[in-house]
Amino acid sequence: MNKRVLTYFYIVVGFVLMLTVSGCTDYQAGEDAYNRGDYETAFKKFLPLAEQGDARAQVYLGLLYEKGNGVPQNDTEAVKWFRLAADQGKAYAQSILGEMYLEGKGVPQNDTKAVKWFRLAAVQGYMDGQTYLGRMLEKGKGVPQDFAEAMKWFRLAAAQGGVVAQNNLGTMYKKGKGVPQDYTEAMKWYRLAADQGNASAQNELGRMYEKGNGVPENDTEAVKWFRLAADQKKAHAQSWLGYMYENGKGVSQDYVLALMWLNLAVAQGDADSAKRVEKLEKEMTPQQIAEAQRLAREWKAKGK
Repeated sequence: MNKRVLTYFYIVVGFVLMLTVSGCTDYQAGEDAYNRGDYETAFKKFLPLAEQGDARAQVYLGLLYEKGNGVPQNDTEAVKWFRLAADQGKAYAQSILGEMYLEGKGVPQNDTKAVKWFRLAAVQGYMDGQTYLGRMLEKGKGVPQDFAEAMKWFRLAAAQGGVVAQNNLGTMYKKGKGVPQDYTEAMKWYRLAADQGNASAQNELGRMYEKGNGVPENDTEAVKWFRLAADQKKAHAQSWLGYMYENGKGVSQDYVLALMWLNLAVAQGDADSAKRVEKLEKEMTPQQIAEAQRLAREWKAKGK
C-alpha cells in the first residue's frame, strides 16, 4: 500500500470514528433529555441520527410522535419511525408496531399484520411480544385459535416476570383452556401477578378465596384482594367488595360502605352493580344513601 493510499485510508477511518463518537454522544444527550422530560431537545438530537438509520433513535422518534411529546401528536408519523426500526430487527419496535395495527393507530386496523409483528418480536424473546402473541392465539385474532400455542408464549413471557402473562396463565388454568382445569395452578399464577400489583389478578384471587377454588374458602382473604384491586379502580373488584360489605362476608355488614363501592363500580359502567344499587337503596334510609354518595365522592377526590 503506497503512502497516498495509506494516508487516505487513515483519513477515512478517522472520519468514521469521529462520526461514530459524535453519534454516540448525540444519542446519549437525546436519551438524557428524553428521560428528564425535555422532549424538544430529545427530538433535535434523535432526528439526525434516525435519518441516518439509527434504530434506537427511530424508536424514540416513534414514541415522541405517538405521545405528542415535543412534537404534534401524529400516529402516522409514529408508525413510520417504528417501522424503520422494526425492519432493522428492533424487537421493541416490532412489538409496538403490532400494537399500532391491533388498535388501528396510524394504520388501518389489521389483526393479521399485528400478529406478524408480535411474532417477530416474540421469537427474539421480547416479553411484550410474547404476551401479545399468546393473547392473539387465545382469542383467534389474526391467526387460528390455538390454546396450546397461546400457553407456550404466555409461559415464556411469564418466566421473564411478565405480569400480564402470569395473569393470563392463571385464567387459562382456571378455565381449562389448552390445559386441564386446575384451580391450584391458577392460584399460583394469579398470586405471582397479584404480588406485582396486577389488579385483574388481585380480583381473581379474591374470587378464588370467596368461592374456595384451589384454596380453603376465606372471606377475609377475599376482601383483602378485592380491596387491593378496587383501590386500582377495578370495577369488578369494587362490585365484589360492595357485595362483601352488603352480606357481611369477611367484614362487618355495612350497607353504607356496600353502596359506596357499588356506586364506584356503577360510575365505571358496571351494569350488574347498577341493579344491585337499586335493590340495596330500598333497604336504606335517605341519610345512609347520602353518606354512601359522599364517601364515594371523597374516594374519587383523593385521586385513587
